[in-house]
Amino acid sequence: MKKLYVLLAFVILLSGCLSFKELPVEYDYSYSGRFKKYSTFDLMQQPTAAIDTTMYNPVIESSILARLKFLGYRQTTRKPNLLIAYKIYYDSLKFNGYEQPEIEDWAERPGIENDYNAKKIEMRSGTLLIQFYDRRQEKLIWNGYATSLYGPIQYSNNRQLRNAVISILDKYRFFADGYMDALEVGEKINQ
Repeated sequence: MKKLYVLLAFVILLSGCLSFKELPVEYDYSYSGRFKKYSTFDLMQQPTAAIDTTMYNPVIESSILARLKFLGYRQTTRKPNLLIAYKIYYDSLKFNGYEQPEIEDWAERPGIENDYNAKKIEMRSGTLLIQFYDRRQEKLIWNGYATSLYGPIQYSNNRQLRNAVISILDKYRFFADGYMDALEVGEKINQ
């Protein structure tokens, strides 16, 4: 039965991707991130008196929630492992990023730390930045940012918003700690 749910989730995800236009995405990460050890998250909240629409958007939030839940993360307000923030930049900007090994390659070699090779990234108007903070370490551990090289992202278009979030979070490929083990146990019970 669990296999049927996983297969159904995969089919739904695949059908949603058929109309998906992947945007150019960059990401960088902290070598102190414990990417295989996180299991909970929460979205950073703004004070209700000062809602900034570049930092609060229900379409972006629901897309982030769906993706992280798909990866097995559990949302909690009580001491989450990760705090997630995002911001829309309507104007062009220069951003400091890093040239690093692919995150999955680096994560397979724990204890080996590489240099941070800084690079300047010029982003056109219409950039979405998503950041993951390790609450316990009080550190930014992952940045993902999407921009369109062929023109600005139309943030009034919900489909383009979802595509931007999907494009970014496709670069963060870590399942929640213990999630795959729980799926395997569930499959064994149902056999």
